[in-house]
Amino acid sequence: MEAIRYIVDTLLWLLTLAFLLRLLLQLVRADFRDPLADAIVRVTNWLILPLRRVLPPIGKVDTATLVAVLAAAAARTAAAFALIGVGFGDWLLLLRITILNLVDMLLSVYLFALLIYALLSYIATDGYAPGARLVTRLCEPVLRPVRRVIPPIGQIDFSVLWVSIAIVALLKLLH
Repeated sequence: MEAIRYIVDTLLWLLTLAFLLRLLLQLVRADFRDPLADAIVRVTNWLILPLRRVLPPIGKVDTATLVAVLAAAAARTAAAFALIGVGFGDWLLLLRITILNLVDMLLSVYLFALLIYALLSYIATDGYAPGARLVTRLCEPVLRPVRRVIPPIGQIDFSVLWVSIAIVALLKLLH
């Protein structure tokens, strides 16, 4: 039974991650011609396109993608409850756990993206690697405010370090 729980949770986690990445890439106006972004679009279109017919976007936010993220995260939480034998009596608890899991996933995505961003700054300085521009588009809006307060010292930019420390602290508070 533990193996089934692991498989179901992992598959629903990956699905939620795909929808969350699509939402984040839309919010930072990433180039969807990138192979990685194109793959995310293709993996998530099966739910997003039908939802777009009934849910129009609100400003910059694609409500269909937002609903898909929430639905996938709620399905993951509900599946976890069902597989451990807990009923759905308390919908507020289900919603709270779903939101906490989404915040945890969002912070983890940014922590991982910052790690890749830092590594790419040493390895692929030209930014032509597939996905490199996506990671840059994702990380720059978070790093820019920190750079205003703590500017780079010479050629060394500590903003990635400070944002990573803040994210890990938030993750520890979340857990």
